[in-house]
Amino acid sequence: MVIDTLENAALYNHLGPKFVKAFRYLSETDFSNVPKGKYEIDGTDVIAIVNEYDTVAASGEQMEAHKKYIDVQYIVRGEELIGHDFLRQQEPSKAYDDTNDFWLFGGKPSFFSHMKTGMFAIFYPTDLHMPNIQVQGAAPVKKVVMKVSVG
Repeated sequence: MVIDTLENAALYNHLGPKFVKAFRYLSETDFSNVPKGKYEIDGTDVIAIVNEYDTVAASGEQMEAHKKYIDVQYIVRGEELIGHDFLRQQEPSKAYDDTNDFWLFGGKPSFFSHMKTGMFAIFYPTDLHMPNIQVQGAAPVKKVVMKVSVG
């Protein structure tokens, strides 16, 4: 996993052309005019999911992981905590959903990162993550999750 600010996105160009496209989209798009929804940036290789929500308590959430896509979660506006752990041999609490590319895992994250406006996190298939967690009570967040295909 990687946590950084969008102003440092060029440091990650070595991850390949899909990441270059994902970070270009994040850098060049005025998200104040982009409604919630799913947008194909490069077919199914790079997808943007724009979302707005209120953060929630960690007690009711579970960690997730993906197999087909790497997440680049970018905070457009607001702040949240994201819980993390490493996917080892944990048993999933919800079996892998191939159509929606996710599975869920119980247990508590090993640590949390405080994500603020302008920050992003990259989660690989080996990274468990619990996004959308409140910092000091429910608060509005606008986030873009870039889905970058593994293959």
